[in-house]
Amino acid sequence: MELQTERLILRPWKESDAESCYEYAKDPQVGPEAGWPMHTSVENSREIIREVLSADGTYAVVLKSTGKPVGCAGLTVGEACNMPVPEDEGEIGCWLGTPYWGQGIIPEAVKELIRYGFEELGLKRIWYAYFDGNEKSKRVAEKCGFRYHHTNRDLEWKLLNKTVTEHVYVLEKNRRNDEI
Repeated sequence: MELQTERLILRPWKESDAESCYEYAKDPQVGPEAGWPMHTSVENSREIIREVLSADGTYAVVLKSTGKPVGCAGLTVGEACNMPVPEDEGEIGCWLGTPYWGQGIIPEAVKELIRYGFEELGLKRIWYAYFDGNEKSKRVAEKCGFRYHHTNRDLEWKLLNKTVTEHVYVLEKNRRNDEI
């Protein structure tokens, strides 16, 4: 399935996206901030596309102007989420290549996933979490109308083999901001 916004196409990842994926996912400012290790090669990115990014609800964030993926945004539901939530709730995760930071691209993608989750999937709540110190993700949460819910301290994060502090935000269907 494909979703569109004014500037973006959210579509499933393809193995042919591996070079673009690697271009941004090799940056130490991207993966570790989002909770996963930097990609080590184009082949590593291709493997991650096959094994991780091909999951249902995970989308390449593609600029309409170039046709090139510059990041990723996903909406997982129920058991597929990183946190334990009921089947009528979801979780959004995202990342963006550093050359595109500060342009409102990820908030635009996240707002479309929120619309899709509430209007087409009938979700009651959507969750969003980020690690302590990731101010860019905090700003995305705020721009998209999420409200602080709680903090998980001393969380063992296996993908990075370290202990992290995670801030969790939520957006409820009946409390959506009108501007979303």
